[in-house]
Amino acid sequence: MSIQVNHGRSIPGDDGSDSDHDVLTPILGVNTSVRIEEPKLQIGTGWFSSSFLVVNAALGAGLLNFPMAYHQAGGVLIAVTIQSIFVVFVVVAIMILGYCSDISKTNTYQDVVHSVCGSLAQLACAVCIMLYCFGTCITFLIIIGDQWELFFLDVSKSAYCGATPFYMSRAFTITVSSILFILPLCFPRRIDFLKYASIVGVIGILYVVGLVTVKYFLPHSDHKPAVTQPNSWIDVFLVVPDICFAYQCHVSIIPIYSCMEKRNLKEFSKTVSMAMVLCVLTYSVTAALGYLQFGADITSDILLSFDQNAEVMVAVVLIAFKTYTTYPILLFCGRAALDCVWRMCWRLTPQEALVYERRRHIIMTLAWFILTLLLSVFIPNIGVVIQILGALAAVFIFIFPGLCLLKAMQNRIESDIEQPRKVYALKAFAIIFLIVGAFIFGLTFTQAIMKDVEGAKPDSSKFTCSSSS
Repeated sequence: MSIQVNHGRSIPGDDGSDSDHDVLTPILGVNTSVRIEEPKLQIGTGWFSSSFLVVNAALGAGLLNFPMAYHQAGGVLIAVTIQSIFVVFVVVAIMILGYCSDISKTNTYQDVVHSVCGSLAQLACAVCIMLYCFGTCITFLIIIGDQWELFFLDVSKSAYCGATPFYMSRAFTITVSSILFILPLCFPRRIDFLKYASIVGVIGILYVVGLVTVKYFLPHSDHKPAVTQPNSWIDVFLVVPDICFAYQCHVSIIPIYSCMEKRNLKEFSKTVSMAMVLCVLTYSVTAALGYLQFGADITSDILLSFDQNAEVMVAVVLIAFKTYTTYPILLFCGRAALDCVWRMCWRLTPQEALVYERRRHIIMTLAWFILTLLLSVFIPNIGVVIQILGALAAVFIFIFPGLCLLKAMQNRIESDIEQPRKVYALKAFAIIFLIVGAFIFGLTFTQAIMKDVEGAKPDSSKFTCSSSS
């Protein structure tokens, strides 16, 4: 069935022929012919497959740095305690977003904020998402370069100690591998396209967990003992940015939820529960066993602490390929935020925005990929960037979910007079959520600025060449 609405003449498509879209809409007041085809039925993703998308979005670069975060926080017990408390907030925030997204069946994080809090909040949210996803995509490409550089160092030490072949250079490996393995995954319009690639990425992470576990129980060299308490009480909070960055899947959680076959909170809770169990086990086992094995000698990348043998090199390559499957998820969310900002700046109606939607989709994808690729090649230090991303992650975990819950409960108070106690309790909880979020954001952002001022540098002993090789 189709609906035909005649307003005079028709508008040609952006390529000079009939539009490739099923919808032709008015733009800037010009009369058009609008033809809306009934959308094709698309089968969604089950809760089990969706959980792998969530895990793949959450698990990533933070895993390799988690053992170091345990050391900075003052030991395993304190770090695990703080992590457990934060995971509760993480899960609650996800369920708040799911609940608010069902109010108007929205499909992106920024649209959830718009449906509850209004246009200004949506614009602020979209800008934050755009900045966060853009910065994270850069770090992902840098991590890919780190992993391949470490791999080629082991494969051809003599080449690295002397003249390095161009095909082993950092710029070449990042560029070529990203074009081959990332760019083709960046164009689909539905995020559940990545569900099979996400399974492969999760398998790679599980291999790293298994490697750290096995290495811990095998005989190993003595290292400096692990600390059991922080040097000062404020050191306890040094793990907070890493936790926020590690568990931040909230930006992509709504697109994942919108693609579920059975979109309801019951099925969604299954997805979230399984994903969080896998994330907690993965982070905790890797961080605790890795830190207890190396103690104060732990490096910022757990894989660099091990002797560079074959099984470690397999983990290095798997982490690189895992990152290939995570980058498109962040690009998907960042592109949606960028498109939202573009439409709001030009004040396009939903109908007007659809006219050149395909062209805009391709241009934004290519521009995003090229810019992040260029910056990843020329930016060597991402330590402070990750700290700032951790601060932004706190905004997505605490600030915006708290605002959404507060506004939603306020709307309920104005319309529901029969059961106000539960609504008032949730409103009070939302205020607490916002206070905690403001504290965490201020803390993590201040820590990032302090590290920048102090000139903190990442581990300088990352790559070494043996004089005997």
